[in-house]
Amino acid sequence: MKSLKILLVVMGLFWHAVASYGAIGCTLNNPAQDLKFLFPEVTSFKEEIREFRHFPDGQKLFAELKERLGSDLDPVYEAYETPYTVYTVFKGNELIGIVHGVNVPGRGGVIQVFLATDPKTGGIENFFFQRLESPEAKALKNRDFRKRFTGLTLGDFYKHDYFRKVEPDSKVDKVNEILDSAGEQRHGPDFAASVRGIRKNLILLDMFIYNRLFEPFYKRTVELLSSKGQ
Repeated sequence: MKSLKILLVVMGLFWHAVASYGAIGCTLNNPAQDLKFLFPEVTSFKEEIREFRHFPDGQKLFAELKERLGSDLDPVYEAYETPYTVYTVFKGNELIGIVHGVNVPGRGGVIQVFLATDPKTGGIENFFFQRLESPEAKALKNRDFRKRFTGLTLGDFYKHDYFRKVEPDSKVDKVNEILDSAGEQRHGPDFAASVRGIRKNLILLDMFIYNRLFEPFYKRTVELLSSKGQ
């Protein structure tokens, strides 16, 4: 009983700290090793923090994150004060990659997914889960499944928003093609949360790094859906 009371006190202090800070960020456990896995030719990297509250239009960007994500934001892992860590990866003086991770709530606990993206195109080069405790983990971590995301961009996710509502059987919907390759697993809650994490990653990178490169895709999708009464 005494140990239980101590545990409850510790948990209470932890959640008080979380509530006071407002959010929990996502960083690599072992940056040097993890970045070497993603980019074997890496010679150096830079680690920087991005936060909405440090941008002049931070509140607007935060509202746009929710809008483009298409779902409510988690108060612990997706708060306005959440710190986001961006890793820029170099080979000598050449920038060869941008790496960024996010927390998303899953049924089996928090899911941590990191993307490695092309610094020129914003496309996915690789991704991995730093934390994923789920019956769906085997399918999500499958190498062949992860390779299907290579080259996928935020623009493809915005196009998917249109296709899934207007042309669900479209053969040019890259995102749906990837999801279909997972079979029935795609309907699992942690599978959906993980795909949401990938999309969230790309949205944040578009805001923080890529100067809203894919914003025209979002606006065009909204216009097209509006014209269809969606």
